[in-house]
Amino acid sequence: MFGGLTGLTNPKGTDWGEQMLNTVATQTIRHLFTKSESVEVFVRCHPSSKLLQGSIDSFTMKGRGLVIRRDFAAEEIFIETDAVAIDFSSVLSGKLRLRQPTQAIAQVVLTQAGINQAFKAELVTKRLLNQSLPALTALSGGKPVSFNEVQVELLPENRLRILAKADLNNGELVPMSMTVAVGIERRRRISFTNPEIELEHVPEAQRELSQNLSMALVEILDNMVDLDRFDLDGVKMRLNRLETEGKRLIFSGYAEIERIPRSG
Repeated sequence: MFGGLTGLTNPKGTDWGEQMLNTVATQTIRHLFTKSESVEVFVRCHPSSKLLQGSIDSFTMKGRGLVIRRDFAAEEIFIETDAVAIDFSSVLSGKLRLRQPTQAIAQVVLTQAGINQAFKAELVTKRLLNQSLPALTALSGGKPVSFNEVQVELLPENRLRILAKADLNNGELVPMSMTVAVGIERRRRISFTNPEIELEHVPEAQRELSQNLSMALVEILDNMVDLDRFDLDGVKMRLNRLETEGKRLIFSGYAEIERIPRSG
């Protein structure tokens, strides 16, 4: 084994140390996701003898068709680190542990379909059902208000169209349609701003109510999507930019990796 780790190469030019690391890292990372279409990990370590001291040059992960915490789907996730210090003994036991925290550049691609599926997740719906904010109960005669059938459409120039229905718990359903700008605040929170309420397809008798409810929904969404709530154990995502591209929402930033997360 140690001969392989310190010099032998396979026919493709990848030495056995890197090959073993790639296998262990791929198995470790794949178990972080509820589902994965593909996970590829590439570890670079030249010369391989550095691995014995727990030093590797870089670590790259490319994943497609990933599901996090059962309900949150990502079309693609890409992570690349600089030099990383690892616990070599953990590799020999088939695991991967860091000896010190590291940072990595990261890109996450979400699809419109994946975003809409996320709006059905319990972590999201509990923030949208039976809300008793004063701005809402003032419109419903004191009863809690629920937002149902939320649908998101990605638009150019970092805007979204949001369709929903508000249930006032009095037998009345109020349709809502609006576009909002989506952005990043403090590198970790997704903001929903500059709403433009669309009332053309709302019955005239409900238009004022629909507008007020739409503004309340934007406020709820603007305070809801904080990445710290979705972080994997030991990994914090921080965002530098986002952009809508067709039916995809692309985030780029970096990950602060304190430890390789436990399976989730």
